[in-house]
Amino acid sequence: MELDCVAPVGDITGEGAVWSAAECCIYWTDINRFLVHRLAVSDRSVRTWFFDEPAVAVALTDQPGVLLVALATRLVLWTPADDERRTIATLPASDAVRFNDARPCPRGTLIIGTMGNNVGPDGEAGNVTPGLGALYRFAGDHLDAGAFETLETGIGIANTVAWSPDAAIFYFADTLANEIRTCEHHPETGALGTPSAFFAGFERGAPDGSAIDSAGYLWNCRYGGGCVVRIAPDGSIERIIEVPCGNVTTCTFGGTDLRTLFITTARGGSGRSERLAGSLFALEAPAPGVPERAFRLG
Repeated sequence: MELDCVAPVGDITGEGAVWSAAECCIYWTDINRFLVHRLAVSDRSVRTWFFDEPAVAVALTDQPGVLLVALATRLVLWTPADDERRTIATLPASDAVRFNDARPCPRGTLIIGTMGNNVGPDGEAGNVTPGLGALYRFAGDHLDAGAFETLETGIGIANTVAWSPDAAIFYFADTLANEIRTCEHHPETGALGTPSAFFAGFERGAPDGSAIDSAGYLWNCRYGGGCVVRIAPDGSIERIIEVPCGNVTTCTFGGTDLRTLFITTARGGSGRSERLAGSLFALEAPAPGVPERAFRLG
């Protein structure tokens, strides 16, 4: 499969990709530079906005033109057209942690993970303290209360937020444990069953962000592994996509037919193979993705 470098932006830690069908563009972040980028696929032009703390994830909302941006310590409603920003919730934990991967669930609530904070006040990289991460649910009808429901604690780095095409299975990962887990998901109530190991111990890097395709295959980015691995519903490896840099961070499906897999990456290595590290890549997938879900503002 041919990989195309569509935006060589040199992100320190590219992350948080989301496809906006209404704008025919993709948004993604650079955590350490506090940036949100937007690529218009029509002409490959990139526009970038600066935020006042690390930007870790972007999600659609049910209000046209309004996005949800997860920053290190708070959730912000953002209107790119006029750059209006409104904080709606703050991190329900200590200064030692920050938000990480996030996506709206089929019911429109936000599932968001945390991790030990590894980004300094000026974007400098730090170490991750294990075991401080958690997984939360946040609902748009609780904005005034800022209510977060705790789903799991004791996670190394909470990553990968995805659902099977029928929304019956929820996928999430602990990067430090090198494990992707699954649990039953009840679409009507959002209730989750007991987690179990799905894909663990793969020797190429550690699991970062993921996306699901319409055939039920999970595309998992491998931080430190230089690849994206397509995992079958039974947990077997269907294929491995080589990426020309070591740190592959997250992915999402886009394009008019949802067959383009966009892949973010991070800097961190050296040598010829790392010249494009921090770029946004794209490839044409064998099956379309599942459409992006929107955060319901209530």
